[in-house]
Amino acid sequence: MKIALITPAQPGSRLGNRHTALRWAAMLRQRGHQVTLEISWNGRPADLMLALHARRSADSVARFATAYPQCPLVLALTGTDLYRDIRFDADAQRSLALATRIIVLQDKGLDELAPALRTRAHVVYQSAPSLARRPPLHRSFEVCIAGHLRTEKDPFRAAQALHRLPADSGIRITQMGQALDQAMVAEAQYWMRVEPRYRWLGERPHGVVLRYLARAPVMVISSHMEGGANVICEAVAAGTPVIASAISGNIGMLGEQYAGYYAPADTAALAALLHRAECDPAWLALLQKQCASRRELFMPETEADSLARVIEASLLA
Repeated sequence: MKIALITPAQPGSRLGNRHTALRWAAMLRQRGHQVTLEISWNGRPADLMLALHARRSADSVARFATAYPQCPLVLALTGTDLYRDIRFDADAQRSLALATRIIVLQDKGLDELAPALRTRAHVVYQSAPSLARRPPLHRSFEVCIAGHLRTEKDPFRAAQALHRLPADSGIRITQMGQALDQAMVAEAQYWMRVEPRYRWLGERPHGVVLRYLARAPVMVISSHMEGGANVICEAVAAGTPVIASAISGNIGMLGEQYAGYYAPADTAALAALLHRAECDPAWLALLQKQCASRRELFMPETEADSLARVIEASLLA
């Protein structure tokens, strides 16, 4: 089929939506489809539209639905869609109404949809290829954080937690990700001044991020809002245990029974888990085992098969 794949993330962007769109385009092409990847639909004929982001792709969704009302329209919901926009934004709500099929990126995302919408919804977990472990640092216990510096990510929670660790703790935090505004730059620089155990490396190539991730004993994801973070897939693929804020998007990725959650924005609770990760090898091994049990969900072939099933189901609707 001819598939118009829409993502609002610009070419060259390292935002998660762009990575997802590129990966899905490659997977669909491997299945024999012709895929055009666009920021906004160019109006050319297509047999199916696959759009990421209900609000930001709303114009493309509406125009395609009007031009080709008989064609399938698959809408993939991001974190800001699921946990904010579809509740209040008219454009996002219109996109939901027009979609013939809906994709969420983890199973707890289904809970955010009205019952009538769930009948059209599918879970497609994102994926990451297997990544070999690298030797950890010997002089410190390195905690890795990877992701753009945005308010939704609560990016400096782990830096704040450093003040609550014992003075003899060997924990050091390495944070990577582009600051999306100057206020975030200033805050990252502030934490590097006041906390010598924290360093922000800024934006780094994806391969570099993966190398840091593969050597870290633990990764932190402290977000207030996530649709289904691909960095969790990458950590699991690298055998790196995760400490995560107990939000729906993270629970949908790691499971209800995962032992590495802390209450969102609870600095003391995060500090306690970081200290336990450093000092309790058995608990850290438990996290690693629980992450490994989720690995099959995050395999590239699993993602490709799930996406193909959504496309096939949309043709039967």
